[in-house]
Amino acid sequence: MKKILILTGFLTLFSLVTAPVFAKDKTPAPDTYEYDLAVTGISGVRAPYLTNNYIVFTAPVTSNSIGIAFDFEEFRTIHYFQLRKNYGYEGDVTSSYYFYILEAPKKLSRVSYRLIIDGLWTIDPNNEHVTYNEQENYALSYIDLPPAVIEITEKLENGLTHFVCHGESGQKIRLGGTFTNWDSWIYEMKETVPGKYEIDIPLHPGTYYYAFYNGITAFLDETNPSRGYSTDGRIVSCITIK
Repeated sequence: MKKILILTGFLTLFSLVTAPVFAKDKTPAPDTYEYDLAVTGISGVRAPYLTNNYIVFTAPVTSNSIGIAFDFEEFRTIHYFQLRKNYGYEGDVTSSYYFYILEAPKKLSRVSYRLIIDGLWTIDPNNEHVTYNEQENYALSYIDLPPAVIEITEKLENGLTHFVCHGESGQKIRLGGTFTNWDSWIYEMKETVPGKYEIDIPLHPGTYYYAFYNGITAFLDETNPSRGYSTDGRIVSCITIK
């Protein structure tokens, strides 16, 4: 009897070890490559500037703390600058400054903001671009952004989800994902203008994983930075419908 129990336990353990494991679609760790490039590219204190898809704000180390609040958040949140020190070969501090990096908001042509320096709300002394809010009676610093020329994948007000793919003209681009059981032949996108492919489909609230297809080649949605893993380990695009 004892031998039977030992053998049964061994077979159960063997089946657990050798059983195939199927991973669920999941979101990977965020890619910080472009953010890290923005940080390492800071050379010192200057007016705010745009690099890749990030706005870089800097300030001298002449105060104990610096925060920033934005108009598109209705100034409800204060984001605090980080202190960075650069060191020489002998370990001494060669320069230091405060910095804050903001991912440029989509569909905004201007970002207005105020600094909070040691608790005092004020304009950015390193930014010559200032506007005045007559209704609220205070000044704002601002930075203008390039016009948004690329449409993005997003949920529409009519309840549909709008998918956009930008590429070469004359292709047959398809859409497939967890909402089609990864069948990419159900939805073919329409080329509305040369190089822009679009389709609107109904999706219930939830999180979906998907990819665009050209022939047998699958590729990511470059207008949507959210990523996830498919069950077979591929990195795919991810969208959450609320």
